[in-house]
Amino acid sequence: MQPGNGVLIVPEGRLWNRYHIRPDSPPQRRGDPHGSDPHARRVPRARRRHVSGSVDTSSTRAIVTAGAPRRRRGRKDQLPEGYRVKKYDRREAIAGYLFISPWIVGFLVFTLGAMIYSLVISFSHYQLATNTARPAGLRNYELLFEDPKVMLSLGNTLFYAVLAVPLEIAFALFLAILLNNVRRGSGVFRTLYYLPKMTPAVATASVFFLLLNGNQGAINKGLAFFGIEGPQWLLDPNWVKPSIVLMTLWGVSGTMVIFLAALKNVPRDLYEVAMIDGAGPIRRFWSITLPMISGALFFNVLVLTIAALQTFDQAYLLFYRDQAQGAPDASLFYAVYLFQQAFRQFNFGFAAAMAWLIFVLIMIISLIQVKVGNRFVYYESER
Repeated sequence: MQPGNGVLIVPEGRLWNRYHIRPDSPPQRRGDPHGSDPHARRVPRARRRHVSGSVDTSSTRAIVTAGAPRRRRGRKDQLPEGYRVKKYDRREAIAGYLFISPWIVGFLVFTLGAMIYSLVISFSHYQLATNTARPAGLRNYELLFEDPKVMLSLGNTLFYAVLAVPLEIAFALFLAILLNNVRRGSGVFRTLYYLPKMTPAVATASVFFLLLNGNQGAINKGLAFFGIEGPQWLLDPNWVKPSIVLMTLWGVSGTMVIFLAALKNVPRDLYEVAMIDGAGPIRRFWSITLPMISGALFFNVLVLTIAALQTFDQAYLLFYRDQAQGAPDASLFYAVYLFQQAFRQFNFGFAAAMAWLIFVLIMIISLIQVKVGNRFVYYESER
């Protein structure tokens, strides 16, 4: 018997004596040791070898393709299948939880704990000086609908969100397309475009406070050069929210980076096929670019909407940092009024109720966006 490449050439007699197979015998059925051959004898189970493949009986030799002999399963082999994998996954999970444990502790203490505490004090009249709270029931929530400034600030915030989110999406996508088409020096332009995102909000507000000055501001001087009289950006109620939108557009570079990453993942083959079919740039944008980046577009719309409903820095730094100067009602945003109630009037129970109202409103708007937006989003896994 000579082994070679998994094939054993076994003499006919030895094949019969060792493997209980005769070339001229019909196949035996499992469970019937004698089969249809009366001369066949049953071989003890311990002496049988595992043989896989076929038997060639055309000659005096039988060629058997033999598999590896079955080795006896030890104690380790008798463990449940996947035991080592599960043990390895458990160690990996423990290591992962240890790495993110600082974030988990911070979330439980400073986010979830603060939310639960604010929900508790929203049903009370809380006094910060004495750290005492008198039960108020639903009175703080009733005041939400009785205070006219709550509805005024909520209306200003919703109007700003409707105005700012589409402009931010359009401007960020425009910048991303420009950077995507840059071949040389693209890294330099990406860095320059992202620098405004790194600028502190206080410094940005100071710059825009000078730019938007109705008398000596640089924007109005630029408009006067073309014969256009600029408005009073910070005084005219009709231009207050557009001025905040202009300041917001200064920091769209974060959204731009997400769009740029999505554009890099669009297959170039699709554009080449469309160009062969005669599709122009506009047609390629609407039929290829937008569908392929619809996931990033949906994500940015959702995130920017949540951020717009919580706008505080821009409005407060432009209109409320100077307490001696009155601010127009058009600049009263919901987060600003909440801040005034909590840290100026020290009405923490009412401010907590305001916080939970905007939380519920954001949840409802987000759920509607998810429900409607998923119909227009292209997912790679659903092809």
